[in-house]
Amino acid sequence: MNESLLRELVPAVISVLVRRGADFAAAEDAVQDALVEAVRVWQDDPPRDAKGWLVTVAWRKFLDAARAETSRRHRELRIESEPAPGPGEAVDDTLQLYFLCAHPSLTPASSVALTLRAVGGLTTRQIAQAYLVPETTMAQRISRAKRTVSGVRLNQPGDVATVLRVLYLVFNEGYSGDVDLAAEAIRLTRQLAVMTKHEEVAGLLALMLLHHARRPARTGPDGRLVPLAEQDRGLWDTCLIAEGVDVLQAALARDRLGEFQAQAAIAALHADARTAGETDWVQIVEWYDELVRLTDNPVARLNRAVAVGEADGPRAGLSALAELDPDLPRHTAAAAYLHERDGDPVTAARLYAEAARSAPNLPERDHLTRQAARLNAQLRG
Repeated sequence: MNESLLRELVPAVISVLVRRGADFAAAEDAVQDALVEAVRVWQDDPPRDAKGWLVTVAWRKFLDAARAETSRRHRELRIESEPAPGPGEAVDDTLQLYFLCAHPSLTPASSVALTLRAVGGLTTRQIAQAYLVPETTMAQRISRAKRTVSGVRLNQPGDVATVLRVLYLVFNEGYSGDVDLAAEAIRLTRQLAVMTKHEEVAGLLALMLLHHARRPARTGPDGRLVPLAEQDRGLWDTCLIAEGVDVLQAALARDRLGEFQAQAAIAALHADARTAGETDWVQIVEWYDELVRLTDNPVARLNRAVAVGEADGPRAGLSALAELDPDLPRHTAAAAYLHERDGDPVTAARLYAEAARSAPNLPERDHLTRQAARLNAQLRG
């Protein structure tokens, strides 16, 4: 049984059913029933046309459910009068499914869950394990999302930017349990890149590949967070870096710059440096200028301030940081780092300890606490 093949086929099969008249929730339920049947039957008798088999069985499951709904008899008759479904052309349909799962009527959390279920082909249990929530909680979230989009008609062009935000949310969740969400996000973005040939989809794919390449070096053997400057670059995945750079260069050649391409360019410059000291911070600041121009995002401005501190000295970085809202996430940690670089360990230690108290996760809190303890130990010595 090829589980990865099944997961790749799920969105195309759902899309065929939706295009032929099934609402989203009914189509998704029918496909899940067909997958259960596939697990039972394929072990001994795998079909030559896996997608055609799933479409046929899912369609029958849908018709069986439709027949049971007497109040929907008129719809059943209309459906039965249509030609028997075959695999059909799935590329456009699957793209529509991406748009449906990222519909603006859904919350970001619901969009992520529905994308993983309908487009990614993950089970509710796998998604729940990845997000460390009870399966019943995730099932309710997915059910609400399916009800929300069941009546949506995609008669307008979908918003690729919304789909990309959802995929980036999936990627940033990392991994937990038996589902690697970062790898899953890369798989789905690869699929979307093939469908759309959109430069920002390529930009997001490049960004994911370049970040994912550094993953083996991000934590030490004891699980502690390792900052970028201290990472063992020999652990970085050079194949992923090379692919990410190639994808990015092809996207930039289209001369339609977007925020994900700009972020990927910054990541590529980090990946290009053999050591932290060889990082081209001047170019990185220039790319942050582009990113700020494109998005006016306060987090981008914060990261730019840190880059300015590397390119032009910590005083310049602190000056850029002073222009930003101090309540921004990681503002205090950035200030601590720049004060340490500026030769002010007393202020830096205080700010590291303050930043640790508001850290968004345990590894980051542990790292900031250790930074404060290190400086305090130096001051006492």
